[in-house]
Amino acid sequence: MSPYLLLFLILGYFGILVLTSWFTSRGEDNQSFFVADRQAPWYLVAFGMIGASLSGVTFVSVPGAVGANGGNNAFSYFQLVLGYFVGYQIIIRVLLPLYYRLNLTSIYEYLRLRLGSSSHYTGASFFLLSRTIGSSFRLYLVSMILDQFILGPLGIPFALTVVLTIALIWLYTYRGGMKTIVITDTFQTAFLLLAVMFSVYSMMGELGWSALDLYQSMTSDALRCPDNGAQAGTPMDQIFFGDSGSRNFWKMFLSGIFITVVMTGLDQDMMQKNLSCRNLRDAQKNMFWFSLVLVAVNLLFLVLGYLLYAYVDHRQIPLPAKADLLFPNLAFEHFSVAAGLTFVIGLIAAAYSTADSALAALTTSFCVDFLGFDQTKGSTRTRKIVHLGMSLLLAVQILIFHSLHNESLITQLFTVAGYTYGPLLGMFAFGLATQRPVRDRWVPWVAVAAPVLCYLLKANADRWLGGYQFGFELLILNGALTFGGLWLLSKPASPVSPTPLTSS
Repeated sequence: MSPYLLLFLILGYFGILVLTSWFTSRGEDNQSFFVADRQAPWYLVAFGMIGASLSGVTFVSVPGAVGANGGNNAFSYFQLVLGYFVGYQIIIRVLLPLYYRLNLTSIYEYLRLRLGSSSHYTGASFFLLSRTIGSSFRLYLVSMILDQFILGPLGIPFALTVVLTIALIWLYTYRGGMKTIVITDTFQTAFLLLAVMFSVYSMMGELGWSALDLYQSMTSDALRCPDNGAQAGTPMDQIFFGDSGSRNFWKMFLSGIFITVVMTGLDQDMMQKNLSCRNLRDAQKNMFWFSLVLVAVNLLFLVLGYLLYAYVDHRQIPLPAKADLLFPNLAFEHFSVAAGLTFVIGLIAAAYSTADSALAALTTSFCVDFLGFDQTKGSTRTRKIVHLGMSLLLAVQILIFHSLHNESLITQLFTVAGYTYGPLLGMFAFGLATQRPVRDRWVPWVAVAAPVLCYLLKANADRWLGGYQFGFELLILNGALTFGGLWLLSKPASPVSPTPLTSS
């Protein structure tokens, strides 16, 4: 495929988003930027959240992971997805009613009402750290693909690729914020889902398979994950695993529940969309239908992964060194032009539907949690400056990742950022499960100590725990350590003390 054709496609795609922003951001103010005037239709929010939940990393990693890890992953990721669904039901029943009852703009305002100002700043700081590193890491991986296959061949340096990418996101979000993102994410999710479905259809065509052929191949054990270059290992469509390793069903299922509660229910980025709905009932309907569709979409990604490995096996194509590169390599070097263009559209839609909402959430959290904005107070000019600053911060972090030239170090940074969701889990759980007041000024120390202890424990698990390997369940331990630390800093609630949770 011509890099010029791909560049034209990308610019046309962003042109649609910018045009949408122009129509949706007229008469904008802080209320429309933060929560879309709380008038967003729930079905648009639900549909758009699918794209926001599936980053560009998911778009290339989930299909590639089917045959990764020595050929032992198969469909084990779906065990995590089933946990996700249960986690969304907890958000629907517990967290959304709380956020709407308190009429919150930033969900971390709850920590101020329940625990105190130090806890509020701590929670918001951990979100800013997690989301900036996480979003930068995801955009970095997508920028690397764009640089390798599209913009690099045109002579555009990587730094300019990053700047242009962030600038385009800033351009269509800086005015309308959530009011614009609710609409643009609807478009982007549609592009993403069409790209996945067309990729599945295209793969089946390349293999000469009907839907029945695909089903029979997946259920006949005809194809197994590659293990060190040989056709061995686990049946590629196996979902449930009872071994004691990291893919164990209960480990992944329970971890999926907590990951969803923390990385959706306690994440300003994801909850900000729900807070843009007209009322609690609409937000709950949005979350329920979104969770159902997300299960089906993730299963479709896994089926696509099966087809990619079946295609490689059928054509005797060497596997790339990294599983994440399987889909991009096939799309750019082996698929038809239509299939390759579809991959590019899906990748961009997945990456930037995540990035635009993250940028809006970072801006909202900083303005509300640190600058004291509320629904009536706050300068629009200041908010736009913060939005620009967050855009520059993401660009700088991507360039730092690129300058490190050390993939393992970059991955460790991303992993460490993931640890910072544990303190949020512990703080919110403590606030909801107890009425005990805490010594608020000591909360930041507990929130820092918990992830550090988890990191040390994981690094030394082989020696300290007889070879035990931590997986996603480390998040649960992180939250439990934070909860325990807050308990030690607390005292019994006074029976005459009024509850601090009043709507402001």
